[in-house]
Amino acid sequence: MKTIELKVTGKVQGVFYRKSTRAKALKLDLAGWVKNENDGSVTILAQGPMDALQELKAWCHKGPEAAQVASVKTQEREAPEMQGFEIKH
Repeated sequence: MKTIELKVTGKVQGVFYRKSTRAKALKLDLAGWVKNENDGSVTILAQGPMDALQELKAWCHKGPEAAQVASVKTQEREAPEMQGFEIKH
């Protein structure tokens, strides 16, 4: 079980990025959360098997149809075991 934090920049707010990320994460059976940041980016904390995390990371480079992703920065994190995947406000 691994945990990664992704910081996604570009046109990623107001384009259903958080909702789409949650749907993708649940499909991959990942736990964690996604939230909008004040600087216009989106932060994702995801936990699960490395292959599923890599698939989520690859998806984040494109995102939902209306998104225009500029960059995705990834860092491994230490975190207690999480349940479910939520959208934070």
